[in-house]
Amino acid sequence: MKVIISAGGTGGHIYPALSIIRKIQEHDKNSEFLYIGTTDRMEADIIPKEGIPYVGIAMSGLSKNPFKCLKSIKLLMQSISKIKKEIKNFSPDIVIGVGGYITFPVIYSAKKLGYKTLIHEQNSIPGKSNRMLIPYTDKIAVSLPGSIKYFPKEKTIFTGNPRSSEVYQAKKISRKELGLTETKKLVLIVMGSLGSMTINQELKKIIPKLEKKDYEVILVTGKNYYDDFQEIKVSNVKIIPFLNNMLNVLKSCDLIVTRAGASTIAEITAIGLPSILVPSPYVANNHQFYNAMELVNEKASLLLEEKDFNAGELALNTATGALVSGTVGTIMGTANGFLRGNNLISNGGMVKAATNETGDKIVESTGKYAVENASKEAIIANSVCSTEYKLLNHGIKSTASSIAA
Repeated sequence: MKVIISAGGTGGHIYPALSIIRKIQEHDKNSEFLYIGTTDRMEADIIPKEGIPYVGIAMSGLSKNPFKCLKSIKLLMQSISKIKKEIKNFSPDIVIGVGGYITFPVIYSAKKLGYKTLIHEQNSIPGKSNRMLIPYTDKIAVSLPGSIKYFPKEKTIFTGNPRSSEVYQAKKISRKELGLTETKKLVLIVMGSLGSMTINQELKKIIPKLEKKDYEVILVTGKNYYDDFQEIKVSNVKIIPFLNNMLNVLKSCDLIVTRAGASTIAEITAIGLPSILVPSPYVANNHQFYNAMELVNEKASLLLEEKDFNAGELALNTATGALVSGTVGTIMGTANGFLRGNNLISNGGMVKAATNETGDKIVESTGKYAVENASKEAIIANSVCSTEYKLLNHGIKSTASSIAA
């Protein structure tokens, strides 16, 4: 099977794209990929290191500045002809967009050339590219039920986030390897891969007051802010700039205090990790707040807005102390909510492996994509809807009381 995949700008788009690639490879070891990204964003460094063929396209997002906006439109028009050439040369079975402005010309070009297309939306409120791509995509996969209403019902499938299976499959790292105590509760504080200047300013006041607490803390500052914490020495707090093995560490934590990006939501719900979510107020459409509310409304997390974080150690320590000691209540990854995909497969006929049965398959089996391609469609569907659903049979529930036990 040959797949073109496009995602760019942030890890929230790139890592789900990689999850889809890995899942397809599990099913079809002879599969071929072409990744189309930008020339100057994260994916330009990450993807080639993964050994995946990569094409970089000069692109920029739309801006409120009219001159920058004109430049972006010019780059967009130039990119389409180059992308169409790459698509024709590769001749894929399907083209998948996983978010970021680079996906617009890729999916648009593929559809115009007659190829099957699929987009995946990670956030509760769709981004600009995915909204504009609705007429040019055959199927739309969404991570959160709250985003379904933004897309045509007949095209849209609630699959969850492909990143979910990555964290579940990750090997738990021992706390000894992290230089921590095996018997104490562990709280991870991380505000995205880059960190947050605003939150770090408050944490510099809060961290010294965590001395002698009966739990340990890992604080990930972000590389740009690590030096600001060099003079802070607290015996039960480990301060680091970045975590290369984040998924492994998540499996060893009792609680995470973090942003509410789409990949983070997928990771913590996959393993039922109790969380205090601090949505970034600086993202488009305030989508992290709405991501967080998807969990809060299901009693699956606690919300602490950044404006309230400014209240200092009281807000953070009260929430953290209560949850670690087991008094907050039920924190759960609910089968009726974020890990509902098992029902999609068993009840909706989404994946009919190696058959040409109809149903809610992500990629239609029509025309030249007939019976012989049905197995490819099943692989793609499984790859997008890749949470380890067998967990649902055991009812993934993480309660504060069980954590404290």
